[in-house]
Amino acid sequence: MRRGLKLVPLLLLLGVTAARAEAPLAVPQIEAIRVHKAARTMDLYADGRVVQVIRGLQLGDQPIGPKRFEGDERTPEGRYVIDWGNPHSAYHLSLHISYPNAADTAYARSRGRSAGGMIMIHGQPNAWPAGRVPGDWTDGCIAVSNAQIEALYDAVPDGTPIEILP
Repeated sequence: MRRGLKLVPLLLLLGVTAARAEAPLAVPQIEAIRVHKAARTMDLYADGRVVQVIRGLQLGDQPIGPKRFEGDERTPEGRYVIDWGNPHSAYHLSLHISYPNAADTAYARSRGRSAGGMIMIHGQPNAWPAGRVPGDWTDGCIAVSNAQIEALYDAVPDGTPIEILP
């Protein structure tokens, strides 16, 4: 678990909007994450099984296809790890995804471009007054509600594998 946050351990509040909040769900420490971009879902795994599904993910402005280059506004596809968290993010908490991997870098470099980086799972912008920014709006990150990222931040340790599927 991450240190420095005074969050209720292992509590997942899903679907919080300005209008309504769903009941909290207890979630164990997460051992793997699988994202389905087209379905806008994130499966959370513990003990080898799905223990929770987060719905309503927000992706990059160009959500179809894998991220290839810096600035293409696409969310990566492939296998990565969550390698660090940022409690002082410009968004309500963030978890860094280890994009680009060697193959991503080689592909971009072979075309004279940068693969980019700083891909995160994060909450909503700190400057946003309340609720969720509508639609797909990130530059390639995966955005969730603030309550969801609070739970993820607490339950997802560094080194957790994440697979991002089309």
